[in-house]
Amino acid sequence: MESIESDTDLAGKIEKRISESTIRRLSLYLRALSLLDKKGVKTISSKELASREKLTPAQVRKDLSFFGSFGTRGLGYPVSELRSEIAGILGINRIWKVALFGVGNIGSAMVSYKEFARQGFQIVKLFDNDQRKIGSNHKGIIVSDVSNLEPEIKEAGIEIAIIGVPATVAQYIVDDIVAAGIKAILNFAPINLKVPSDVYLRNENMSMELEYLSFAMVNNHSEKKTKP
Repeated sequence: MESIESDTDLAGKIEKRISESTIRRLSLYLRALSLLDKKGVKTISSKELASREKLTPAQVRKDLSFFGSFGTRGLGYPVSELRSEIAGILGINRIWKVALFGVGNIGSAMVSYKEFARQGFQIVKLFDNDQRKIGSNHKGIIVSDVSNLEPEIKEAGIEIAIIGVPATVAQYIVDDIVAAGIKAILNFAPINLKVPSDVYLRNENMSMELEYLSFAMVNNHSEKKTKP
């Protein structure tokens, strides 16, 4: 008798075998499909989707095959349906409650970035340690005192944290965030943070990205490349 895998077992296997580059390409496919859907395009072939992202049709088919069977041979993929399927795979077919730490320039820009909300990432809590900001209304959200983060995070049901504080205090803030039960963190502070193995941490270092661009310019790279 064949054994039936539980959803947890299957999810674990998928997580282990799916590369980061595949996940990034899914995000690219989602954006392309969203634009096509808005234009009323009904179907698209793997060749057409691949050409939009400078990939091969085989790569597109391989990426999608990890998650099931999509489309019909000879007819292509139904745009709206595939967009919905990928959104579900990426987990953005639901609302994620987000807390942002540090209401400086980066924090203010992210609160104002409407695309977050469209993708299901709803910033519902703001934290800072500046007494001049605490209690103020920032883009419709009251800024809370970071020293009181744990009860407020739990009360608001926060699932994702964004770090936009100086490097000198980032690790202290993250330690408190993890202690409050947060398992997913996006870090903009220029420091390598330490988190437990069951916490997902992504680092976005804008200085390093600019340094890469300056290196390319100084060394006069003739081939234009984009970050995968």
